[in-house]
Amino acid sequence: MSSTSIDDLLAFEEEAAPAGPQARGSRVRPVLRSLAWAAAVVAVLLVGLRAVGLQVSLPVLIAGVLAVLAVRRVTALLAPPPPPPAGSRTVSGEEDGSYNWAARDALRSAINRWERPLDWSNTRPERFSGVILPRIGELADERMRLKHGVTRESDPARARALLGDRLWTFLETPPRRTPSPRDLAVIVAELEKI
Repeated sequence: MSSTSIDDLLAFEEEAAPAGPQARGSRVRPVLRSLAWAAAVVAVLLVGLRAVGLQVSLPVLIAGVLAVLAVRRVTALLAPPPPPPAGSRTVSGEEDGSYNWAARDALRSAINRWERPLDWSNTRPERFSGVILPRIGELADERMRLKHGVTRESDPARARALLGDRLWTFLETPPRRTPSPRDLAVIVAELEKI
C-alpha cells in the first residue's frame, strides 16, 4: 500500500515563469519574418515587372508591399474566431428557440430510443409488451422512488395508490393490442402527475 496522502495528491505547484530574454526575442522574430517576406515579395515583383518590361520605383514597390502585408496582418488580428468544430455545443447567450434536427445530441437520442420501438410495436403488440411496457414501468418506478421513496416492488400497496387503478392495471397486465397515441398520451399524463 502506498504512503501517499490525499494532500500530496491534491497539491498544486505552479510552474516557474519563463526567463525574460525569450519574451523579448518573441517580438523581434515576427518583425524579422515579416521583413523577410516583404523582401522576397519585392524581389519577385521586381523581377516579374522587369521581365515584362515595366519600370517601377523601388521605394514605391517596397511601400506597396509593406502596406499590403500590414493590411493583411491587421485583418488577421481583427478577424472573428474560427467557428467551433462540428458536433460541439457552445453556450452563447439567448437561443432563437428552434431545434437543430441535424445535430446529434442527447435529446434526439432519447427521442429515437422511444420513437423506433414505438414505431416497430405498431404492427406487433408483443413487441410493445416486451420493450415499451417495461420502459414505462421503469419510468413510473423511478418517479415514485424519487418523489415518494417507493417502487412497485418495494411497496405494492402504496405504489398502487400513487399510480391509480388505470395506470397500475396498464403496467401490470400487458395489453392485447398496441395502445393508440391518444391512450399513450393519457398514460404519460398520469405518469407526470406522480
